[in-house]
Amino acid sequence: MSMPNSSTDRSAGIAAERGAPAGSKQGVPAPAGPALAGRAIQGWRWAPAWILAYVALWPAPGYAEAILVLGALVAIAKLVSSRFRGGVSLLSGEAWALTSVLFFAYWLPQLVSAFDSIDPGRALREAAVDLRYLPFLWLAAAAVANERGRRTTFGGLAIIIAVWTVDALVQAGIGTSPLFFGIDSIKQAISGHAMCSVSEVAAVDRLSGVFGPCNLKLGIVLASLSPFALYAAAKRAHAVGWLLAAAAVGVVVMLAGSRASWITYLLVLVLSGWRLLGWKKLLAVFAAGAILLGVLGVVSSDVRQRLERTTHVFAVSEEGVDRALSGRTRIWGAALCMVREHPFNGVGARGFREAFPACDPQSDQQAEWGEGPAFHAHQIVLEILSETGFFGLLMWLAGAALAWRAWRFADAQARERARPAMLALVVTVFPLNTHLAFYSTFWGGLTLLLAALYAGSLLAVRSLPDTTTGTE
Repeated sequence: MSMPNSSTDRSAGIAAERGAPAGSKQGVPAPAGPALAGRAIQGWRWAPAWILAYVALWPAPGYAEAILVLGALVAIAKLVSSRFRGGVSLLSGEAWALTSVLFFAYWLPQLVSAFDSIDPGRALREAAVDLRYLPFLWLAAAAVANERGRRTTFGGLAIIIAVWTVDALVQAGIGTSPLFFGIDSIKQAISGHAMCSVSEVAAVDRLSGVFGPCNLKLGIVLASLSPFALYAAAKRAHAVGWLLAAAAVGVVVMLAGSRASWITYLLVLVLSGWRLLGWKKLLAVFAAGAILLGVLGVVSSDVRQRLERTTHVFAVSEEGVDRALSGRTRIWGAALCMVREHPFNGVGARGFREAFPACDPQSDQQAEWGEGPAFHAHQIVLEILSETGFFGLLMWLAGAALAWRAWRFADAQARERARPAMLALVVTVFPLNTHLAFYSTFWGGLTLLLAALYAGSLLAVRSLPDTTTGTE
């Protein structure tokens, strides 16, 4: 698969300005065919609306899944009809290819792992169902295929993050998330049941925000998507905007997130802040953040408990380290056992919980997380190895290599327009951290969406200065 470099981008732009197809040479007629004369990649103006609706509805998983499926069906009809009319009007060939390759790097390990999993029939059905992601990823890439679409999509994501952040800050002050209260009220009016049970509300140990006390994902979602908000703030108000946005999101991540989300957000601040502030000012920001974390540890019992738990990592005993990591060392030991017993294709995607009892290194002891098996490996490399084997790891590494190759050969303008999506994707899959399950519906969908936004924005082709802003 060929990726664009600076020379090809320049030639494409010159060809577009002269009204010739990007692949044609000066003085050489383009191949015959019903090409779209006088137009470059135009994207699809309704694609951003699908993507933003999908993200905005994450607190209501069923509705978000419906948007994903409908978007996939619409994308199939739109993309197929467009190609049949001649030319690629919605996506550049490179963006189409990279988006597809990144999907198959994720999906092929799932398919191969299904054949000898604990329940092959169910695993194969799940792999077949997950094919719905591919056309939706094409839709996501088309949403950022031109400047108008990127501005709408990235700006819309920044607004969603800002609204969720303000809502969580209000909850920190008054004890109730206005957004979740509204969602819960609608749910009770429709079905007569609340979003969360009384026991789940009583057991909540952190700020829950719009996602609610029975779906504690606010911190990690904000941390992963925060690059869109920080870049938007920096674009409008430079360093002051970045600092204000970083502080607001940072407070919510500290109050709402696990320690994994703290690490994710720290990476976001490092990778986005040093280019804007420089290292000296960024170190001052980190010092202020450490002071803020200490203050929150005093005023918030939940933050204090997480800080106290973290100190156990300095204990000499293995038990103390395991407690500091909330039982992760026990889970990781079981994951390594699965890798040894199923090295080629693992125990099957989402088969970790069924395989855990046979590999539990401390089956006679109470787990740090309570009763029942661990649901997944809580670490991306161990999840891939234990559930999809070395074949899966090879496919993921191949996808990562192609994504990096595309970045390496892209010009400065392409890198700049793709930087928020790139940063969000990098911090989400950063291997030296703990993670949600990448083969789950929610976190897998989030990761694939970021991959599509990265590919679509990096490999977008500049639109012509004509009156058309996007295809219907």
